[in-house]
Amino acid sequence: MKSSKTIIRDLSWLAFNGRVLQEAKDPKNHILDRLHFLGIFSNNLDEFFRVRVAALNKMVLLGKAAKMHLETNPDKILRKIQQTVVLQQNAFDRTYAGIIKELAKDKIYIKNEKQLTKKQEDFVRKYFDEKVRADIVPLMIETIPHMSLLRDKSIYLACVLGNDKVPSLHRYALIEIPTKVLSRFVILPSETGTKDIILLEDIIRSNLNHLFAPFGFNRFMGYIIKVTRDAELEIDNDVNTNLIDEIEKGLKKRKTGRTTRFIFDRHIDANLLNYLIQRLNLTKKDNLIPGARIHNFKDFMNFPASVFSNLQTRSKPFVHPQLKQPVRIMEVIEKKDVMLHFPYHSFDSIIDLLREAAIDPFVQSIRITCYRLAKDSKIVNALINAVRNGKQVTAILELRARFDEEANMFWKERLEEEGVKVVFGLPDVKVHAKLCVIKKREFNTTKQYAFFSTGNFNENTAQYYGDHCLLTTRKNIIADINNIFDFLEGVTRKVETLKPLKVLPIAPVDMRKQFIDLINKEIRAAKKKKPAGIILKLNSLVDTALISKLYEAAQVGVNVQMVIRGICCGFTQQKSFKNHMHAISIIDEYLEHGRVFVFHNNGKPKVFISSADWMVRNLDHRIETACPILEPEIKQELTDVLKIQLAENVKGRILDNEQTNRYVRRKEGEPEVRSQVATYQYLRNKRYKN
Repeated sequence: MKSSKTIIRDLSWLAFNGRVLQEAKDPKNHILDRLHFLGIFSNNLDEFFRVRVAALNKMVLLGKAAKMHLETNPDKILRKIQQTVVLQQNAFDRTYAGIIKELAKDKIYIKNEKQLTKKQEDFVRKYFDEKVRADIVPLMIETIPHMSLLRDKSIYLACVLGNDKVPSLHRYALIEIPTKVLSRFVILPSETGTKDIILLEDIIRSNLNHLFAPFGFNRFMGYIIKVTRDAELEIDNDVNTNLIDEIEKGLKKRKTGRTTRFIFDRHIDANLLNYLIQRLNLTKKDNLIPGARIHNFKDFMNFPASVFSNLQTRSKPFVHPQLKQPVRIMEVIEKKDVMLHFPYHSFDSIIDLLREAAIDPFVQSIRITCYRLAKDSKIVNALINAVRNGKQVTAILELRARFDEEANMFWKERLEEEGVKVVFGLPDVKVHAKLCVIKKREFNTTKQYAFFSTGNFNENTAQYYGDHCLLTTRKNIIADINNIFDFLEGVTRKVETLKPLKVLPIAPVDMRKQFIDLINKEIRAAKKKKPAGIILKLNSLVDTALISKLYEAAQVGVNVQMVIRGICCGFTQQKSFKNHMHAISIIDEYLEHGRVFVFHNNGKPKVFISSADWMVRNLDHRIETACPILEPEIKQELTDVLKIQLAENVKGRILDNEQTNRYVRRKEGEPEVRSQVATYQYLRNKRYKN
């Protein structure tokens, strides 16, 4: 489905998730990785229904008033989503069935409650009594006047209870599976050379008789169900409202959000299904999706690795050669810029820099933006240590980082308790830029150090997110970053008072305009028969103004090359193009998350890294920045990494107009290029100039 100029973003997103499912299907991947990809696919789809499907449902309800969302026919899009999701779910089920067979070849079995040996039955009964029973509360739903809302992210065992001799003794019950406090996977006592696993819900199924027999029941059937709810927070952006109160209200409302999807075991008792649909006030428009016996596959991201004996050791992140300890990182970057590429380079260097700043007697202040922090954040620990050492520390904390709102409320309390000055994002835009400035006063001289990242300052995600982080002391870049912090800490903090910067493109002020100007320059060069080219690395390409400008560039012969992990709303092949756009998506071990833009610029390339995708939300509704790369060696390094990715022919998919996810195929005689492996080797072997 497409509009006249672009591909519908939600269908493009589903195509992206289809690429994740391809990795689960790929027999060349280890079975554990394939199970992880099933979990990622499931988790992605949950979030899609919680956010995008919820938004489309609102558009349908609003009708013409929803034009601001740019979707002209949300009802039709929802129908197409339903069709696509059902097809993908069927493919998912087939993939899982195939993996089960592969596991059996390795003598690893996921058993249900009917397949247990006597010894395993005894183990399961004991495990239930000692670990599970206290954490479950069956709901006899027919006797509840107002049925409790089913929790988002949870799965439930919907039970039919009966008595063979007393037909009138017939009841329905719901049991929430306590996966928040217990592992979904339990390794069973097994024969030598065999590994047996049982799911937590099957342990409960096995013990339904112990739960309900005292009440006269002797027949028990259980089916897994799950709901997905609208997760968008409705927050009043009025500057006079208390943001903390609004977020707390929004989090409470999220728990009661409208149902956007109801998934059930396709073998569920028909009467029970109809009863649940009625009690939950669902309709056919609520995406009623039949599935297999198991749901909430996101838990398979934590499938026990201990049952495998043939796991390969993965390449570990290494410290950038110029930042190996013991070294004063601030002294290193005074001499030249340094670029870290995660997860190949270790994130420890960022922690080391903040620790160094915390104990350096000449450091006066640290200012940093925080969007998503690690659960036990070393960034926060370093900031707290800096305060305890007498530094002035300011953290710009975005309380509305989706699904991290509660975590960031916790960090607000923790940081403020320790004396950190916490500043919230703006009422009407999120602060998504990833920035930090360290100020030092030594011998009557002020020195400043900054780092600028495409991804979060989060040591956990940095182990598997592909991002870039520039460490610099360049005064023009730092002056612009300080201007951003000054604005965010200012009194008015109104977006309309935010001015263009000297070096950094900034959203929502002029980022789109600056990139359109750079594309126009390539268009003018192509028209004059001069070399012209654009390389884009993005998570998502959605913005229609920028897509239209890329179309214009392709029409006059600009060489447009793109690596886009997720949504690509642009048609890459059109008759009017002198050169088709070369666009691929890479789905592999690491999540490609960096944003990099390269413009040929008459042979003097302009290279940027950025926190912003080319989407309306990033360019118009967030504080985002892009940073020019001015160090020639780093500029070449980034370009080399992009060229490696563009040469991908193992994990790359072609982003064609139909988004069919065809793999990039090697040409005869062409070497195999798995870009994440090749990038690791490139960076590991790189030698730097002193």
